[in-house]
Amino acid sequence: MSNSAQKVLFVNSEIFPYLPESEVACIGRFLPQGIQERKKEIRVFMPRFGCINERRNQLHEVIRLSGMNIIISDVDRPLVIKVASIAAARIQVYFIDNDDYFRRRAVYTDADGKLFPDNDERAIFFARGVMETAKKLRWAPDIIHCNGWFSQLVPAYLKKAYKGDPIFASAKIVLSLYGDTPQGPFDKAFAGKVPFGGLQRQDLPLSGNPDGIELAKTAIKYSDGVIIGSPDVDERLVAHVKELGLPMLPYNAAGMEDGSYIDEYNAFYDKL
Repeated sequence: MSNSAQKVLFVNSEIFPYLPESEVACIGRFLPQGIQERKKEIRVFMPRFGCINERRNQLHEVIRLSGMNIIISDVDRPLVIKVASIAAARIQVYFIDNDDYFRRRAVYTDADGKLFPDNDERAIFFARGVMETAKKLRWAPDIIHCNGWFSQLVPAYLKKAYKGDPIFASAKIVLSLYGDTPQGPFDKAFAGKVPFGGLQRQDLPLSGNPDGIELAKTAIKYSDGVIIGSPDVDERLVAHVKELGLPMLPYNAAGMEDGSYIDEYNAFYDKL
């Protein structure tokens, strides 16, 4: 990028306090605030999981952004956009919602700890919902930063399905990797559900028995830079980033502790 990035779109699986504290949720909470304080414009997205209390957190639907349908496996699913504010951070959060995918109170797994069988479709809906909402906002980001495994289809959609869209013409993808890679398999038909527009089945490194590693490798393939966001990222993913020769920011425990990671991330954006 010839000039420093001025607009950053954050696509987060989790944000505290809407979900419990975790590495991903805390980054989702404090990084956007820090980047905004460094004079960049931001937009922030996450799924509206059913455990999020809408009344307590003062979520309300944004009618002008809602109303379109997203087709997955030949079924139309209505896209609902809600918004809330974290007053202490002075940031606004957009929530991607749909009753079929996000009404349940559990986030990723059932009471027995098994991944929901429709997590593949939920991730597809979230990724495409973010892209379509960003288009409606008519807000062209310089950086799209994906945090958490649930956001990992966004890079492929950006680089293939939305490649010619002027809103995303200058956008670079930054992918943060964490130790949240799902261990169990996804639906065997996952790869066949993802294609949309210019994104074809052959563009996806997903097998007939896809797992979290394959999903993460798909995200890495279409990213412009990768941040190692925690000390327990799977070594296979780190090796894959190196094999592709992508710019990579290593994990910095001290920076996470004292908050200086925000300056490191900010500088990383500007270098892409």
